Amino acid sequence: MSAEILRVHPDEPQPDRIDYIVSCLRQGSVVALPTDTFYGLAVDPVNLHAVEQIYQIKNRQKHKPLSLLISSLAQAYELARDNDPMLDRLADKFWPGPLTVILRAGTKLPLRSTANTGNVALRVPDTAIARAVVEKFGLPITATSANLPGASECTHAACVRDQIGDRIPLIIDGGPTGRTQPTTIVDLSLGSGRWMILREGAIPTHEIAMILQR
Repeated sequence: MSAEILRVHPDEPQPDRIDYIVSCLRQGSVVALPTDTFYGLAVDPVNLHAVEQIYQIKNRQKHKPLSLLISSLAQAYELARDNDPMLDRLADKFWPGPLTVILRAGTKLPLRSTANTGNVALRVPDTAIARAVVEKFGLPITATSANLPGASECTHAACVRDQIGDRIPLIIDGGPTGRTQPTTIVDLSLGSGRWMILREGAIPTHEIAMILQR
């Protein structure tokens, strides 16, 4: 079967369509939706069967954790083990936006959802559809890119359909994404005020350094 494609307004998401997306997530379905970088695969991160589906769809290695979309800094602290002033500074400057931050996970997420690493990768996307879904759902959603290994990331719904439209039930067409670069990933899980850039993406490394070294 091919995926259902649901058109949602990118700036003013229709509430009834957000309700439908959330109902699918609550039923354990995998939903592809746009973020501010690429289209991503969303599931309920505490539904381990749904999480496992993403690993199967993407042939993803089991030791690689899935990043999560959240709606606010407050929600980040609900999921993290500790408060971190470095996170406060990064969030104030770059959220919503293409910054993923890795933190030590608290107890709200199953260890399997962190790929048994004990860490969680979080970001607040600068896109109305994803934030509306997270706010309505009341939980974070996964955000790994909606593409096959070795294939290009998708910036529009048709790309997702062509790559994995036979593997997922629902694709949200919110038009093209705003960027063609991935998120920048900063690891704050090292402790003792240490940090590391794991991937430079849409936000240059020097901009991160300016915030964290001041």
